Amino acid sequence: MPAEISSRVFETEFHVRYAETDAMGVVHHANYLVYFEEGRSHYMREIGSNYAHIEASGYQLPVTEASVRYVGSRRYGERLRIRTWIEENRSRRVSFAYEVVDPEDGTVLVTGITRHVWTDGNGQVVRVPESWKKLF
Repeated sequence: MPAEISSRVFETEFHVRYAETDAMGVVHHANYLVYFEEGRSHYMREIGSNYAHIEASGYQLPVTEASVRYVGSRRYGERLRIRTWIEENRSRRVSFAYEVVDPEDGTVLVTGITRHVWTDGNGQVVRVPESWKKLF
């Protein structure tokens, strides 16, 4: 993770739920996108807001791109930690970066990025609203 943004990295931890595992007993690969969403939601709460406030103000931040790199895995009942930070913040888009790590030793298990665009209530791409620019 880039050093210049390390002060704006937020972490959340939880146990892997049984429903999130596959027939091999490990977290199904698609669930890491759900974990990224939890990381983004936690990030928003930590900076003093949440996605509901964005939508209530007439804007949306849909995902336009997602990438995931799998290095390790987790099993049912094991803990994991999601680190989330803003990788890129432009006038019309924002990119969040993630690391899923073992909370015991910090081993990186999964990394990823999601890119989002600011849209109005009709889905038209807009510049980041002034009211949100301060938080991001």
